[in-house]
Amino acid sequence: MADSADTGDLTALINRMKSASAPLRETLQELHARLRGVHDGEVATYIPELARANPDWFAISVVSVDGRVVEVGDFQQPFSIQSVSKPFVFGQALEDHGREAVLSRVNVEPTGEAFNSIVLDERTNRPFNPLVNSGAIATADLIRGQDFPERLTRLLALFSRFIGRPVHVDNAVFLSERATGHRNRAMAHLMLNFGMIGERVEETLELYFQQCALVVTCHDLAVMGATLANAGVNPMTGERAISAGFVKDVLSVMLSCGMYDSAGEWAFRVGLPAKSGVSGGIVAVVPGQFGIGVFSPRLDPKGNSGRGIRALEELSQRFGMHVFEAGFGGRTLRDELGRG
Repeated sequence: MADSADTGDLTALINRMKSASAPLRETLQELHARLRGVHDGEVATYIPELARANPDWFAISVVSVDGRVVEVGDFQQPFSIQSVSKPFVFGQALEDHGREAVLSRVNVEPTGEAFNSIVLDERTNRPFNPLVNSGAIATADLIRGQDFPERLTRLLALFSRFIGRPVHVDNAVFLSERATGHRNRAMAHLMLNFGMIGERVEETLELYFQQCALVVTCHDLAVMGATLANAGVNPMTGERAISAGFVKDVLSVMLSCGMYDSAGEWAFRVGLPAKSGVSGGIVAVVPGQFGIGVFSPRLDPKGNSGRGIRALEELSQRFGMHVFEAGFGGRTLRDELGRG
C-alpha cells in the first residue's frame, strides 16, 4: 500500500469513503482470519444459558458517523448484550435525573475489583461506578416510570434509539439470569440498606436482568458506538438517542471503568472508551469518527473477550486511535477508509 492519503477535513474523507471501503475490509478480513485461530479463554458458564454459545463465533464491525459499514465474520449472530448495556442505561439515568442526582447514588471511580464484587465506597456507601454490577443496579433503579411496564418500555425504547430497530429480551437468558442472580440480590439489598436504591428492589432487579438479556448483534454494537461517536445521534436513522451534553459523561466512564478490573491496562494499551460483556461483546468508540463492535465468546480471566481485546488493541496501535495519540501523525483508520 502507498503512504497515507491526506488527513484533512473529516467530511471530505467520509465522502471518499463512499466508494473506498475495500481497503479497510481487507484489513479486517486479515485480522479476523489470523485471530480466529486464537483459542485462549473459556465461554462464560456462571449464567447457564451463556454456556450454549459457540466458542468459535467471531466478528468485527465498524460503523462511521455517516453510516458507512464495514464488517467481517459472524456480525449478524444474535447474543445477549450483558454488561455492554451499562453505559447506555447510565446515560438514560443522567437524562432522567441530571448529573448531581445520579452522582449522589453512584460514583465514577474505577474499583480494581471484579465486576460482581459486593463492595461499596466506605465513605459514601455508593457503588464505585455505574459499570460494575452494583452501580448498574443503582442506575437501573433510576429509570423513570410509574410502574414496571412503563420502565421496561422506556428501557427498550432507549436501546431501540441507539440500535435503530426494535429490540427484545431473550427470555431464556433472562430467566437464567434471574435464577442465578443471588449476588446481585445481595448487592441490591445492601444498597437499599444505605439508601442508594429505592424500595422497589425486586422490580429494579427484574429490570436489570432484562436489560442484560437484550438481544443484539456485533453490527448493533458498532451502531451503538457510532451513535456515541456522533454526539448522540444514530447515524443510520438520524434519531437522537442521548443528549449531546451527556455523551462525554458516558464516554469518560467507559474509558476509565469499562473493561472490568483491567480498565487501567486497557486505557494504557488501547485508549478508547469501551465496554465489554460476559457474552463476548465489546463496544468501542472513536469520538467523532467511528463505533467498533467486536464479538467472540471466549473470555480472558477478567471476563473480557480474548479475541476482541486483541483485535481492538491491534486496530488502535495500527491506526493511532488511542485518545492521547490522535493528531500526532501516522496512518489513521480514516486514511484506510479513504484509500482507493
